[in-house]
Amino acid sequence: MEAITGHEAVDHEEALVHTWRVAQLTRLGVSRPLAEAYADQLDWHQIARLVKRGCPLQLAVRIVR
Repeated sequence: MEAITGHEAVDHEEALVHTWRVAQLTRLGVSRPLAEAYADQLDWHQIARLVKRGCPLQLAVRIVR
C-alpha cells in the first residue's frame, strides 16, 4: 500500500470541497454544468441569501459573479 503524500491529501480535500459546493449550488437550483464550472468561484452563501430574499436565481448568480 502506497503512502498518501501531503499534496495528494490536499488535492483530495479540494475535490471533496468542490463536490460539496456543487451540491449546495444545485440544491439552490443552479444547473449542474454551471455549478461545476463556478463552484470554486462563487460564494454559494451569498447566492442563497439573495434567493432567500426573493432574488431570482439567475440574477443572484450574475450579482455574485
